Amino acid sequence: MSLSFPAQDEIARLTARALLEIKAVDFNAAEPFTYASGLKGPTYVDCRRIISYPRVRSTLMDFLAATVLRNAGFEAFTNVAGGETAGIPFGAMVAERLSLPMTYVRKKPKGYGRNARIEGRMDETDRVLLVEDLTTDGGSKLSFVDAIRETGAACGHTAVIFYYGIFPETTQRLADHGVALHHLCTWWDVLAEAKAQQVFDPATLSEVEAFLSDPRGWQQRNP
Repeated sequence: MSLSFPAQDEIARLTARALLEIKAVDFNAAEPFTYASGLKGPTYVDCRRIISYPRVRSTLMDFLAATVLRNAGFEAFTNVAGGETAGIPFGAMVAERLSLPMTYVRKKPKGYGRNARIEGRMDETDRVLLVEDLTTDGGSKLSFVDAIRETGAACGHTAVIFYYGIFPETTQRLADHGVALHHLCTWWDVLAEAKAQQVFDPATLSEVEAFLSDPRGWQQRNP
């Protein structure tokens, strides 16, 4: 990994550009996407596509490792855990760059054998970095963090490629649980790059901006 540390705003711009280039993000105001919550919105992101693009994959993992080192410190962690399932490949790649052991966390106990949620070796003295592909409201991160802490290990940081950045309660929710969030870019960075590249029509970009500015209100108007 290169030990250069690009400015955070440049990392955000380049990450947004890469996500647009590999079509990991999409905007559709005419036919909004239905999210796992059942609510709708004109934006969609699929960070799993990153693993199929080696140059993008390598660059973003360098960015994520550099972001963690800059924000948390060079010796802050002794273990990197990926969250099932999207966080597992990214956790492995970040662990390789930081020269640290890698583990992963199941969403729930596997139901047989050791009935474990942690796979791989994690000790009670470990300081664990949780790696995931993205976060919306931070809810799934809390479950993974709790599973890690049940081993006796410490986990006070999570790193993601993409943070929605439109629900103001997210970072406070994580902070209240003793977790700091590190990310590469948000929807606002993607919107700015999409405007710069003119990859969507003005009406779509306007509707996306209205959604990002008031997602709850937009969803009430578009049930």
